[in-house]
Amino acid sequence: METTTIFTRDKAGEIIPLHDPEYPQLFKVIQKAMRTTAKLNNLVTDDIQEINAVFSELIGKKVDDTFFMIPPFYSDFGKNINIGKNVFVNHACTFMDRGGITLEDNVLIGPKVNLITTNHPINPNERRATISLPIVIKKGAWIGVGATILPGVTIGENSIVAAGAVVFRDVADHTIVGGVPAKFIKSIADESI
Repeated sequence: METTTIFTRDKAGEIIPLHDPEYPQLFKVIQKAMRTTAKLNNLVTDDIQEINAVFSELIGKKVDDTFFMIPPFYSDFGKNINIGKNVFVNHACTFMDRGGITLEDNVLIGPKVNLITTNHPINPNERRATISLPIVIKKGAWIGVGATILPGVTIGENSIVAAGAVVFRDVADHTIVGGVPAKFIKSIADESI
């Protein structure tokens, strides 16, 4: 049986108030992410291996050698990011990953994309608390420039999220969505899929 901690409760979608007795443990990880993203964004190099080493430090596990990211990059937590093979993350992206972010193989993330897994409760009396839900970007998906994916969303295999879209519902496999809020645009009909 797994021990229940603030980390498991947070990742399971429980409301986490700032006055939770375990909150200081969560905040230590947030502080580490702040230091590590500052280190990443202040690298004076174009050496992909060096960039990947600092990114691996942020997420607490080694990324595949095929991972390619262009800093700057922003994260509020880091340790709940999972990256597949042959993933590209363009510059100025924000990954708020307390709920968990998974980028499967061959995912493309455009510049200034926001993957946001943490939100606040609707109830004004609880609003200073947070609630986190996972984001999953499935194999071959492409997230266009400036798109925002909200908590609890799965983007289907080989799907495209158009530039500037705000996605708050799951996206089916092999589809294109766009707009605010994101709506179905069309299916991707390709015999090679």
